[in-house]
Amino acid sequence: MPASEVPDIVIGRLPIYLRALDYMAQEGREIISSRELASYLGISSAQIRKDLSHFGGFGKQGTGYHVQYLREQLIRILNIDREWPVALVGVGHLGSALANYQGFLHRGFRIAAIFDSSPSKIGTVVGGLEVLPVERLGETLRATGIKIAMIAVPASAAQEVADMLIEAGVRGILNYAPITLSVPDGVHVQYIDPAAHLQHMTYYLGRNGR
Repeated sequence: MPASEVPDIVIGRLPIYLRALDYMAQEGREIISSRELASYLGISSAQIRKDLSHFGGFGKQGTGYHVQYLREQLIRILNIDREWPVALVGVGHLGSALANYQGFLHRGFRIAAIFDSSPSKIGTVVGGLEVLPVERLGETLRATGIKIAMIAVPASAAQEVADMLIEAGVRGILNYAPITLSVPDGVHVQYIDPAAHLQHMTYYLGRNGR
């Protein structure tokens, strides 16, 4: 099935499957059934089989999935069989934490350029990289061919930053600012708002009593 026809919600579950398979591989598992994978993830086995069927047959009925083979296939499908350089804009508390986070390296991503507008931060080193002024964002991204960026700036500056990134050739944005961005077709945005997720949880806590 062409990638454009695969529901986005299915694509969103693939990294979850891959994370589980990474754990299984570390534990030395060679074969896992959809039922075992479902139990581990809290997702129905039928849903897992349906999701994977969009990309072909990866298991055998009565046998299950070969962990390493399925890992390799998901890595290929998610296009992380290569390392993606990433730009980070904003090095406040959140941006600094992202710049210093080592987990990206093992999952196909490397922060390759960092930008900020604050004179006190420009020229400092965060996560092993010199913080560059946002004025150099366009030239730097065009020269390096970076296509993915993370926005960790205040909401009031996020749209302007997004416009600069898109003009520089970025086609994938991970937005930590609590604002919905306006982007053209062909640019994919993922939103991470910790406060919104906390509010999601408190709805259920309120239903269960305080």
